[in-house]
Amino acid sequence: VQLQASGGGLVQAGGSLRLSCTASRDIFSINVMGWYRQAPGKQRELVATLTSGGSTNYADSLKGRFTISRDNAANTVYLQMNSLKPEDTAVYYCNLVATTVWGKTYTYWGQGTQVTVSS
Repeated sequence: VQLQASGGGLVQAGGSLRLSCTASRDIFSINVMGWYRQAPGKQRELVATLTSGGSTNYADSLKGRFTISRDNAANTVYLQMNSLKPEDTAVYYCNLVATTVWGKTYTYWGQGTQVTVSS
């Protein structure tokens, strides 16, 4: 499975961006899609995840500004980012954790998309 992320770019503080990530083929029905980010000199950190069952998990600091959603039919996950701040500047990575009916888990990462927020 390949993950193709898009939607990054340069935006002014207070602006919005919407990231998209599409899996190259149908994924196992039990899965978690999400977003992580990595700022220069920092470790990769969780942004948000969304299970195939509809459960969400957000980084506490991002709740209320970021919203994750998905289109299961299109194997696509979205990240709506509002009220962006310069500290949101990072490379954003799409992630997929898929579990087969036999209980085997596979993890995939997208190539990353740059988000830059200017002050």
